[in-house]
Amino acid sequence: MANKILVFDMDGTIADLYGVKDWLPMLRAYDDTPYKVAKPMYDMGMLKIILETLKMQGWRIAVTTWLSKGATAEYDDAVRKAKLAWLDKYNFPYDEVHLVKYGTTKANCTRGLGGFQVLVDDNKKIRDGWTLGDTIDANKNIIDDLLALLGI
Repeated sequence: MANKILVFDMDGTIADLYGVKDWLPMLRAYDDTPYKVAKPMYDMGMLKIILETLKMQGWRIAVTTWLSKGATAEYDDAVRKAKLAWLDKYNFPYDEVHLVKYGTTKANCTRGLGGFQVLVDDNKKIRDGWTLGDTIDANKNIIDDLLALLGI
């Protein structure tokens, strides 16, 4: 299978934004702290090994994540920086990243890459609208599904 892409959401998928105390009031106050302090939802060392192994098998890794709802341009910039810093802090091995306005159709960010794409996302509505391949429900343990892609 040529051109295989894993597309990861961040919030509620790999970063536990919703586990940050008072995350919603902070976001509404244009405070980017929740994006900075969110804990990983998985052992990031193990996740990196799995993703690097998938990359060796020809998979590309993309991150497509929304910015905060109803944000200002300045807050969008702060959130972009915070999300990129989070990915770097936890050594998430992506090939490309799309930090897009809240509500953007995520498939439009990677559609041009073609191939078979697997979206990893906690939002059922987004997974249900995905037309580029398959989906992984991030409300479950994604490690099992990623290992299945490796044939393990």
